Amino acid sequence: MKTIQPISIWYNGTTDNATIFNLTCINDNLFDSATFYYELKDSAFITIASGNLTMIEPDYTTDWTTNNSAYLWAATQLNLDITGNYNPA
Repeated sequence: MKTIQPISIWYNGTTDNATIFNLTCINDNLFDSATFYYELKDSAFITIASGNLTMIEPDYTTDWTTNNSAYLWAATQLNLDITGNYNPA
């Protein structure tokens, strides 16, 4: 998980700030595409936005060399600014 620059998201009738970004690979064909499930969480660790992203060629072979590179790719797709690693208190 990563911390992100706070972004305001409409959630259950109010605006909340997402500050945590979680990314999980849910499918990888080990050839040319992978699907990721992402979650944007608030400071109470409540998921306030989520969805799927699919990485295909050429990004699959050039942008997914490490888990960190997958996070950077996904953050770019979602227009997020990663500020660091999430460390629970």
